[in-house]
Amino acid sequence: MYSLLKNISHKKRIDLFIVLFSILIFFKLILPASESYIYYFFNEILVLTVFGLGLIISKTYLSDKKNQPLHLVLNSGVIVAGIFLFNSLSLNLLDNVKNDLNKIPLYESFSSVIIVIVNLIGALIFSAALIYLFGIFHQLFLLRQKKDLSFYFNSMSIFFALSFVTQFLEKKNEELEFIPITFFAMSVILIIINSFRVAWIAFISKRQKLYVLLISTILIVLFAINLGMAEDDGFTKNFLVNFSPGLHFFLTILLLYGLIYYSVLFITTLFHLPTAEAIDKKVEEVSSLIDLSKLMTRVLDIKDLSDSITNYILKVINSDAAWFVEVKKEKIEIHSTANIEKNLAEEITKNCLNNNLLDKEKVSVLNKTQLVVDPAINNMVDYYTIISAPIIRHEINNGFIIAIRIKTFQFDDDEIKSFQAFAQYAAIAFENAKLIEESIEKERLESELKVARDIQYKILPREIPQYSHLELSAVFIPAFEVGGDYYDFFPLDTCKLGFVIADVSGKGISAAFIMAEVKGIFESLSKSIQQPRNLLISANSILKNSLEKKNFVTAIYGIFDCKNSRLTISRAGHVPMYLCRNKIVNKFIPNGIGLGIEKTNIFESNIKEIDIDLIYGDVITLFTDGISEAKNKDLEEFGYARLEKLICENSDLTVDALSKKIMEEVTVFSENYQQHDDITLILFKWKNNLTAEVK
Repeated sequence: MYSLLKNISHKKRIDLFIVLFSILIFFKLILPASESYIYYFFNEILVLTVFGLGLIISKTYLSDKKNQPLHLVLNSGVIVAGIFLFNSLSLNLLDNVKNDLNKIPLYESFSSVIIVIVNLIGALIFSAALIYLFGIFHQLFLLRQKKDLSFYFNSMSIFFALSFVTQFLEKKNEELEFIPITFFAMSVILIIINSFRVAWIAFISKRQKLYVLLISTILIVLFAINLGMAEDDGFTKNFLVNFSPGLHFFLTILLLYGLIYYSVLFITTLFHLPTAEAIDKKVEEVSSLIDLSKLMTRVLDIKDLSDSITNYILKVINSDAAWFVEVKKEKIEIHSTANIEKNLAEEITKNCLNNNLLDKEKVSVLNKTQLVVDPAINNMVDYYTIISAPIIRHEINNGFIIAIRIKTFQFDDDEIKSFQAFAQYAAIAFENAKLIEESIEKERLESELKVARDIQYKILPREIPQYSHLELSAVFIPAFEVGGDYYDFFPLDTCKLGFVIADVSGKGISAAFIMAEVKGIFESLSKSIQQPRNLLISANSILKNSLEKKNFVTAIYGIFDCKNSRLTISRAGHVPMYLCRNKIVNKFIPNGIGLGIEKTNIFESNIKEIDIDLIYGDVITLFTDGISEAKNKDLEEFGYARLEKLICENSDLTVDALSKKIMEEVTVFSENYQQHDDITLILFKWKNNLTAEVK
């Protein structure tokens, strides 16, 4: 039956309970009481069925309190107190009610019906209380059990049911009374066995154990008094026996169960009391470790994490003060303190470190006599024992957790082990916080680099100008860490083309912003200044007032005069420009220092301008140091010689083919070494000495 009821919904169980209870009411109202075995048997079966279904329904409401043993104990006390109150007041109260009913006309005609209804209501209230009490005992039995012991409780329930339905035999037939007595005896034996299932008592605190001792003492008295009153030939017994002998038995057996259970609980709790404090301490330790493990993923701020660690330390080892100190290159930083001033914690820590009293690999325990602290400090803090544990990260000591105890007894072995375990957890939490902090910083830098790249791509020319007698090719390969390479072209008129290649010192978003500023300066000045030298002088006068001391810009600015077949360039500290003519490479390094370096007139007095007459087939190469300084796995640089040789050997190629050849060689050379700087390569090839018009 139970297996069938277990598979139906809670609502359907309640509907079935209402139907069965309605049948019970109909049975009691319609059928007259009889002394036959069949009547008693059917009556007991019907009452037991309603009762059993009520037990199954009550489990739903009791399951919410399965992890709250004190609530269950207190609720059982409320029920037994209610039964005691009913037993105490029922006789006088019902006599008064009966006298009042006798004064009502027609009462005698309907007295039997009224009595049945009153009995039904009373039985329903009693049944509800007993169902709830039985459910409480069931939950207490199962609480904190490590094995499946349901067999014992189910066996007891079966004997309860057998005793329930056979109680009428004791009244009807003395020859058969041994049957309910046997079932009753088996029920009592199983009650005694099941009453020792009080594993949950070991998992509550000392304060809760004291509370259980008090409550169980009161409950033992109440259960004993109610048991005596239930067996007296008083109103309660007669009322229940007339309604159902089994219901009276169930009241008796549950009161006996409560008396035995709470007696065992009292004795068990009494034996657990001496170890309660130690258990509480272990529970606090485990709880703190669990909380700390949660902090590993939730707390990102080092300061907040340190505060939590120091506060947990006070609980874990029962210390009076604690602090968290980080050691950075022989310097200490107190991140958090609990119950001690920061200057005191710092003074004690320095003293311990200066005298090599703190072990950097394991827990250290020191007496006050081992320290020589400033007397003024001693007067401000009175301590007896110091304990410290290292915070180890990547096998390197990064600091200590330190605690002190004022009480005149030292930390015991269990406390030292707990402290060591806690320090290890703290080290992991500290490691995670540092990693998260580093990860956030990495994300910030990556975001900054993305902004810098976007700026860099936007300021570079999207299209290369086309001239009939001048081949142009430009290649730009950004490094992961954004630099400040910049190049641009400025068509000045139909016969002249200005160009610039520049490299901003530094990397990241600051270099990208400087590069954007440089672009604006060159675009503006190229429209009004026709001499490369004068343009760079004007650019320097602007940049020297806007750049910080650590920043500067190298550049080469030049103008192709297509009408006169001439190239004019000026250089501001940039790498050389190459001119390949007749398979011979010439370096051009006109004087000039970087833009923004010198704020006096030295820049103007040093910068030079040169003119180069062009002939057919001349190849002009401009580049940034990302090419010359590219490294291989042996940290050897690509250098100028390799680049010159490549240009010389392949000068007959088109500029696009030559730039591709150069980039292939640089890529192969540095394939085992990460590119650390932007690469910019610009190639020009002069195709005619005659005037070339812009297409």
